[in-house]
Amino acid sequence: MEPVDAERARQLSLFRPLGYQRNSCGYCKSDNGSASYYTSSVAVRPEHYGELIDRGWRRSGTLYYKQNLQRSCCPHYTLRLEASAFRPRRDQRKAINRWNKFILGPEYMRKVARLSPRSREEKRDRKCNFNVLSAVHEVEYGNLKRPIDPATKRALEPAHRFEVNLEGDSASQAKFDLFVKYQTKIHREDVSRWKLKDFKNFLCSGIKKTETGEKKLGSWHQCYRLDGKLIAVAVLDLVPSGVSSVYVFYDPEYEQWEFGKLSAMREIAFSIENNYPYYYMGYYIHSCQKMRYKGNYRPQYILDPESYSWDPLDGELTEKLDKQSYVSLSRDRSSGDESRSTTTTTALDSDVNEEELSLFALNMPGVLKLDEVKALKLGGWHLLYHGSFVQMSDLVGWEDMPIDNPQSVRGIVSELAAVLGPSIVSNSAVVLFD
Repeated sequence: MEPVDAERARQLSLFRPLGYQRNSCGYCKSDNGSASYYTSSVAVRPEHYGELIDRGWRRSGTLYYKQNLQRSCCPHYTLRLEASAFRPRRDQRKAINRWNKFILGPEYMRKVARLSPRSREEKRDRKCNFNVLSAVHEVEYGNLKRPIDPATKRALEPAHRFEVNLEGDSASQAKFDLFVKYQTKIHREDVSRWKLKDFKNFLCSGIKKTETGEKKLGSWHQCYRLDGKLIAVAVLDLVPSGVSSVYVFYDPEYEQWEFGKLSAMREIAFSIENNYPYYYMGYYIHSCQKMRYKGNYRPQYILDPESYSWDPLDGELTEKLDKQSYVSLSRDRSSGDESRSTTTTTALDSDVNEEELSLFALNMPGVLKLDEVKALKLGGWHLLYHGSFVQMSDLVGWEDMPIDNPQSVRGIVSELAAVLGPSIVSNSAVVLFD
């Protein structure tokens, strides 16, 4: 790798390896049922995070993780929707229509129909076709028809003033107060769990903001305001390939309006309007009923954990997920043996602690093999040390360190490279020491 000058340094993403860990599962509640590789970063470029998403990664604040689907009780599959091909279901259309009627109010709707009636063609088209883009925007205050009411000589006003803006992912007291209200009312959490700094770390510590032409990239907040009051925030990561939904929180007083559906369709519309090909709804857990709703937004595709190809979430894939928790269609097709998805997990003694083993001994799906990592020649990988960049080979004894020992520096770095992949390795640096 070439030496790092100031411009090159700005182009690098930084990663601090945290290693492979087992934790309790937040879905089926089993102890130590979930296994993932973790890294942290406060400096990831959006194009690099887009590549990581397409390799099965997600983030929570500055914590980035990639699950070992083959060794987890509830495998987390990466999901993406082809935005331009989206066709909403009846219940999704109904949610938008209900919200729009609430915003406008019956009096406004009645008077506008009389003072500024739609043409016959417009009525026919509206009845026969549902346009997601127009539906999510038509009741925004700046888009409303406001003809003059002859009785009052004033422009008509809707029942509510509704506005949606894309803003930076900064923290504010209004956002924090709304978040705490949502977490305590909807998720039944104790109010003492969350402080402003926790909120900042969770939802205001995103990927870097950069500009590619007219396309926004980085982490943003899509803020919903009703009559000037903040009522919902959708946290979004914008990467070159798409819009990644991070989290949505809203005022519980408006729970009846199904903000999950409203925000999802608005984010799909945002993807289409701004030329982001895909909409990422996060992880899909087939065994968890609460996560099944994501499959209702079609056409959805699941990332194959081994080949990183995309398979439709229907037919063959759905049938296999109904029968077994871990599925890799690419493996099944190449082997011709459908049972191999569940039988090739490396056998370990029951008393063996996975966290003490080398990642290469676990055969984690989608991770580079030891020989592939050796071919990367990690001695040239950049290391950020006390504000300056050096190469791994500059470390004393680098060549003598065992590459398959998770306790050695070289072993730690090699595992990180294996899960990040060659493209990210060539465009990043490692942080090992404070």
